[in-house]
Amino acid sequence: MTTIETKREKLQINPVATALVAIDLQKGIVGMPVAPHDADRVVANAIKLAEAFRARAMPVFLVHTTPSPDGKDALRPVADNALQLSVKRPADWAEIVPELGPREGDIVITKRQWGAFYGTELDLELRRRGIQTIVLCGISTNIGVESTARFAYEYGYQQIFVEDSTAARSTEEHEHTMNTIFTRLGRVRKTQDVLNALI
Repeated sequence: MTTIETKREKLQINPVATALVAIDLQKGIVGMPVAPHDADRVVANAIKLAEAFRARAMPVFLVHTTPSPDGKDALRPVADNALQLSVKRPADWAEIVPELGPREGDIVITKRQWGAFYGTELDLELRRRGIQTIVLCGISTNIGVESTARFAYEYGYQQIFVEDSTAARSTEEHEHTMNTIFTRLGRVRKTQDVLNALI
């Protein structure tokens, strides 16, 4: 049970200084089991957000992750629970789910690690558009989204985390990040809260 329903101020969004950043909503990742929201719900809510942002000429950033063809840019830490890098991925693994985009005007960011800032042009593209606040969603809550959020915090961005447009491999991982980390980095809200703030 998430605790984000407790006292929260009404959300206000400045349309000229806010962008949507959707993390890793790509074929190879949305096909994995996630919780507490299934991938279909996460994607459906992300689509609602993206459509609302596009309708107001607000930037939509679609981030996806993929290794280089030779795989030599993959990180290989000595870790107790390191990711398996030898798994062969389908050719369309990194393709953004077509229901989401990209659409004309969207900015696609390709990353090679968990976070969307390091080694990419995301910060540059946000700053050149005068963006001060990012609305973050995607999979997974405690990996790609959280890593991006930590960088964004250190870069000075205001952040809104969309709880029901985000999911992790387990409910426990998702709720820990939402309730313990994201509440310290920004504001945690539901999809409808964001949509209402755009009216």
